[in-house]
Amino acid sequence: MKHSPDTVRQALALLDLTRLEDDDSEAELRLFCRRADTPFGHPAAVCVYPAFVVAARRELEAIGIGQRVAVATVANFPAGRPDPAGAATEVRQAIALGADEVDVVFPWQSFKYDNDEATGRSLVAACREACGEKTLKVILETGELAAPSLIQRAAELAVAEGADFLKTSTGKTANGATLEAVDVLLSVIESTSTPVGLKVSGGVRSVEDAVAYLSLVAERMGRDWLRPAHVRIGASGLLDQLLAALEQGA
Repeated sequence: MKHSPDTVRQALALLDLTRLEDDDSEAELRLFCRRADTPFGHPAAVCVYPAFVVAARRELEAIGIGQRVAVATVANFPAGRPDPAGAATEVRQAIALGADEVDVVFPWQSFKYDNDEATGRSLVAACREACGEKTLKVILETGELAAPSLIQRAAELAVAEGADFLKTSTGKTANGATLEAVDVLLSVIESTSTPVGLKVSGGVRSVEDAVAYLSLVAERMGRDWLRPAHVRIGASGLLDQLLAALEQGA
């Protein structure tokens, strides 16, 4: 199915190009960062493990897009431990390394199985303080929470404690993002007076996947909302699909 070039370019501009491989190397990381400089524009950010934040920053600067592409990293990842102090320490270290954005995993297991809201609140609040003025994205692991009521409540807690973005998934579990879960997150975002963005990740592999999520967001929030300040798509393999579509005229 063909999509308009403008739509595909928009998906590219909203992309958090992700590389979270346990056996990664700095050489591979440099090659990965170079992929962010495309003939059709660049992604909003690259997302890498904390150990590669400095190298990612250096490589983006070297290829001339360091001021246009943010460096994101992860904390409390991927398990989402119920450890506010530990998560905040990881966030603080990431910021010290030069990260612009930190994606921290909400303690979804203690929230889901122990009905523990307090730890979730404390963790997001501690990470918000540690993050300072940098961007904090809270990964709710919506595919594992599963129930709309749990997704909604976790999102409400994250927003109340200062999340800049609600993010669906780590991409490290069997269940990633769904349109239904994103719809719940958008309902929470609509109901808050605080500006909060949305990051869709976990299983977004094709142009069709990306367009489906962006269409839902546009329907709920308006097309003007489709900007990197409000919307991100986290994916590792999607870039190749977007570029192939653009090369073929989408």
